[in-house]
Amino acid sequence: MRDGSALVAMSGGVDSSVAAAMLVRDGLQVIGATMKTFCYSDETGPAQKCCGLEGISDARAVAAALGMPHRVFDLEKEFTDDVIRDFVSEYAAGRTPIPCVRCNSFTKFRDLVRRADELGCDFVATGHYARVSRSEGSATLRRSADAHKDQTYFLWGIPRSVLDRLLLPVGDLEKDRVREVARSLGLVTAEKPESFEICFVPNDDYASVLEDHLGERHPALSPGPIVLEDGAEAGRHDGYARFTVGQRKRLPGGFAEPMFVLEIQPETQTVVIGPRTSLSVCGLTAESANWLTDPPASGERVGVRIRHGAPIVEATLTEVNEVRFSLELRLAQHAVTPGQSAVLYRDDVVLGGGVITRSARV
Repeated sequence: MRDGSALVAMSGGVDSSVAAAMLVRDGLQVIGATMKTFCYSDETGPAQKCCGLEGISDARAVAAALGMPHRVFDLEKEFTDDVIRDFVSEYAAGRTPIPCVRCNSFTKFRDLVRRADELGCDFVATGHYARVSRSEGSATLRRSADAHKDQTYFLWGIPRSVLDRLLLPVGDLEKDRVREVARSLGLVTAEKPESFEICFVPNDDYASVLEDHLGERHPALSPGPIVLEDGAEAGRHDGYARFTVGQRKRLPGGFAEPMFVLEIQPETQTVVIGPRTSLSVCGLTAESANWLTDPPASGERVGVRIRHGAPIVEATLTEVNEVRFSLELRLAQHAVTPGQSAVLYRDDVVLGGGVITRSARV
């Protein structure tokens, strides 16, 4: 298996199914790998989500249809340590995490490479909408050909060394074409709908996950003040972890204009609110940086994406080192949220990214 072999992560969705099919078509020796990331026995929500029980069954069926072996790897402990505990601690600290970034960065890709080494596979592959280009022995991560499906925002934290062995077969395709390929092959996942929920959060109720881990009396889930920018109390909340920057729902009414969450102050259990104009941000700082290229230089103009689905906007780097960067936005952005990712681009190349820790409101 040392000559043209790949271990492909199969979640049981159409994208990873077609990725596996394309590798088989290209003549590689392919093994499918589905990662069991948490216990499903007591949950009613995740069955149809990626990595759920139905996902494992569908991945196994696709592998059989393609004539390739399939393995299930138990990563429950790693996933709990790397993703779920971080999810809980970030909300307790008043931030809004992205579990998919954390999973890709610390659990999925590192274990995929380890398993590939154990099985003697040359490459690892996934169904992400992104591309890897190789030139003169160097690999770079690039945005997907389908701009609407680009998933590089979730991949900035993977180890740079993974790029040398990473295959992303669907990165040059649009979603409609991916489904056409699945239909033509008669794969059971061809019409499977996409899931946008967090895989370990039943019915999208993340507060229940926090209660299970923190307890109902934890300060993050206990009552506290809702205040205006000048400090005047405007109401009470039932736990600051139930709020995120930019949120409008569940806030006091009676104002001349709609109010939004501007800031969460966990040390005093306070939620600060204000009008939409107060959400405008002209700069940010991100930490826990990971670089997929050589770090850019301070003063360089780059593109930055501050949330999944948001446009890439121009910015100027004001500070850069191995673990942190700060930047100024050329055009102010709304609701830059601590805990979310800031991902940097040079044209379509992903330079790296970091976790937003601070923002500078206009």
